[in-house]
Amino acid sequence: MAKGKGRILSIQSHVAYGYVGGKAAVFPLQCLGYDVDVVNTVNFSNHSGYARFGGSRASAAELDQIFDVMEQNGLLQQDRLLTGYVPGAEATAAVTALAKTLRERNPKLVYLLDPVLGDSGRMYVAPEVVPIYRDALPLATVITPNWFEVEVLTDIKMVDATSLRQAIRKLHETYHVPHVVISSIPLKPWLTALLPNHLRPPTDASDNAYLACIASSKTAASSPSGAVFAKTFPCLPGYFSGVGDLFSALVLAHFDDTSAEGKLDGESALSHAASQAASKTHAILSLTHETALTLPEDERQATDEELDAREPMRKIKRMRGRELRLIQGQDIIRGTQPIEYRRLEHWTDFWAE
Repeated sequence: MAKGKGRILSIQSHVAYGYVGGKAAVFPLQCLGYDVDVVNTVNFSNHSGYARFGGSRASAAELDQIFDVMEQNGLLQQDRLLTGYVPGAEATAAVTALAKTLRERNPKLVYLLDPVLGDSGRMYVAPEVVPIYRDALPLATVITPNWFEVEVLTDIKMVDATSLRQAIRKLHETYHVPHVVISSIPLKPWLTALLPNHLRPPTDASDNAYLACIASSKTAASSPSGAVFAKTFPCLPGYFSGVGDLFSALVLAHFDDTSAEGKLDGESALSHAASQAASKTHAILSLTHETALTLPEDERQATDEELDAREPMRKIKRMRGRELRLIQGQDIIRGTQPIEYRRLEHWTDFWAE
């Protein structure tokens, strides 16, 4: 009988159809050997990108009731915690209170906090949620914000090398987050110029054809300034949902700061986890994109806001065709199917002013 890797409590959204939130996270975690206990913060028919969706959002009282009964039954013994989208300030506070309880009970708890606030300049949550997430940051082992979420949490607009360093330093030093992974970073000209030559995309590639991922650790075991790793990745055309949820789950699954097993020479616990997550996520996206290209033409029409508004099924078919192919790609997740290993490299002079 295979030995399990441990137990994870996953608190995030749920959809009946498709793969976002917990549906994008739980199966990959189970594929990698974890038992996963699930608390759904929303129960929707499908993700909101379909334009038409329905369902319910869990209230703070409903979440507290679940947590209280789990506590009474001795069911809050997980050694890892994963939190994603939570609707509203009161519900977010309830989840944060639970995280604090679990952290106090088990100082070695590995807590990955995905602070789902928004993307591309648009907030998904009410402004009053932001300070609650800031209060939660010191409880986390790893956080996986996107570029926009880093700017919101730190209140620093990242426009150059100085502001990028300030934002990451603030997460480490003000909010005491040991490990930060910033995913899906738009590769703007100033960031490309800042990257060491060996981390830049090919010279004939345009900046918008690539995204960057930066992983930064600052712990008692690291150097005084910490260690930063980075990698650029080619973009795939089209819109995908659930990518951040999958990526965060894979980072948590592969993060192990207690053993060097499986790590390449020079990899840190965080860079290894981020490299595994980025490699597998990109491979799943490639599989999803390739599959979508084989669908009938009316299921892969280009985005047209006017036509999509007039004919809702046009957009729904496109969204349906671009759901992550997690089941078909489960060998990628398990690591039994060879894929390109997109290793994050040490950015040795990141902190050099």
